[in-house]
Parts: sequence; C-alpha cells; structure tokens
Amino acid sequence: MENLKQLLLQEQERLERIVFKTEEQLKNAPPGSLSLSCSKKWMQYYHRVPGEKGRGNYIQKKEQGLIRQLAQKSYDEKVLKLAEKRLQQIRSITRDYAEDEIEKIFFREHRERQRMIRPVEEPWESQLDRWMAEEYQGKPFKEDAPVILTEQGERVRSKSEKILADFFYHQGIPYKYEHPLFLQGFGVIYPDFTFLSRRTRQEIYWEHDGKMDDPVYAQSAVRKIELYVENNIYPGERLILTYETEKTVLNTRILEKLAVRYLL
Repeated sequence: MENLKQLLLQEQERLERIVFKTEEQLKNAPPGSLSLSCSKKWMQYYHRVPGEKGRGNYIQKKEQGLIRQLAQKSYDEKVLKLAEKRLQQIRSITRDYAEDEIEKIFFREHRERQRMIRPVEEPWESQLDRWMAEEYQGKPFKEDAPVILTEQGERVRSKSEKILADFFYHQGIPYKYEHPLFLQGFGVIYPDFTFLSRRTRQEIYWEHDGKMDDPVYAQSAVRKIELYVENNIYPGERLILTYETEKTVLNTRILEKLAVRYLL
C-alpha cells in the first residue's frame, strides 16, 4: 500500500496554504454579498448588505471593481468552507493512523496464537525475506570485462555501480543486482538494481546511465526508458534514474535524496 499518511499530510499542507490565502483575501473584502439578476437579456448586479431587505442596492456597471471584489468574496468563502471541512477530516484520520497497524495486530498476538493464524496481509519482513530468497540468473559478464567487486563481494560492471551498491548496503536497503525483467514488446532486460518497496509492496527499478555524452549509449538509454514507460513503469514512480558524463560524475547527494524519497 502506498504511503497514504504521507500523501494525506501533503494534502493537509496544500489545504492549509489555501485556507491562509483565502482568509487573507477575505480580510480586505467589502461587506455584504453580490446578487445577480437577468433583465431583458442584460445582467444586473446588486450589493446586498447585511440587515437590509430585498435584493440590495443596484451597482452601476462603472463600478466593476466592486462587482469583482464581491464575486471573489463569494468564491473565497465557498473555498474556505470546503478547505476547512477537508482539513478537519484529514487531521482526524492522520491523528492516530499508522500504515502498519494491521500488521501490528498479528505481532501483538501470543506466539502460540501466531502459529495458528493466517495474517490477512503477509508481514513485511516475511515478504522481504521471501523476495530476497528467490533465485535468479543475472546477466553474464564478458570474459574481458574488468572485475569490480562491492564490499559484499558482489561483482558489478562499473565503479559507479559499486558506489551505488555499497551505498545501499550501508543504508540497509536490500536489492537485487541485474535481476531479469520481462518487458512486453521487447523481451528480457536487466535493470541495474531492483528493490521491493515497503510502501507499495511493488518492485522499483534503478537504472544508472554512465555514458550519456556518448551518442550511441545515450540513444540506447533513452530507448530503454521508453520501454519502461510502454510497460507502465514510470520515472519518479517505479523507475529511478541517475546519469553521468565524462565531466559530470555520480552525485552522491542526489543519490541520497533519491534513496530517501523512494527507498527509505
């Protein structure tokens, strides 16, 4: 399940900005409200002041400023009312909401009871362990390829991939290196790194393109991104991309920000 609480908190911030903006605009709004009347195919405007009876005082067309102010006030009041209502609902949900609360019910049970229970959702740790235990055949290395090993002793194809793999290792982020992925309309590819997202329980793919100043390499990299998109795997959702050129090396600060946003 996607990080619902995080999305709700983002929506809360958006609504809080809307409430602040509309409240500020309403401070400078004229008193009363706008009333419209259509007479002989002409629109007439009236200023209704609190306490007065009838539809209010006629507003001449030359007073367009007042008409716009009253129209804006009516709109702002409706927006403010709805935004405050939604804010109250979101705050009520997020106050005691936790995404793993269903999972925690199982672990609060006595161990003897746990043996007899089939959880409605597989616990995250169990799902991750099962995912990591799956065997697979990665992409073979060419005989003349340099031997580059990560701190875990895993062979990778470049120094940049070693930096990435070592970073994931130190951050405690489980991954699969060059796990085969079938893409409809093309066949099998080997993403540089594959992760299982705790937030969505879906696989996330990380592609590092290290020679983007090489026209042939860049063209191939762009085609691969298009293949992902054609298979409904979109950059910024389930596809993470990093790049390098001869003069622009892998930016570790960008690496950390991407990991925090999508993997941690």
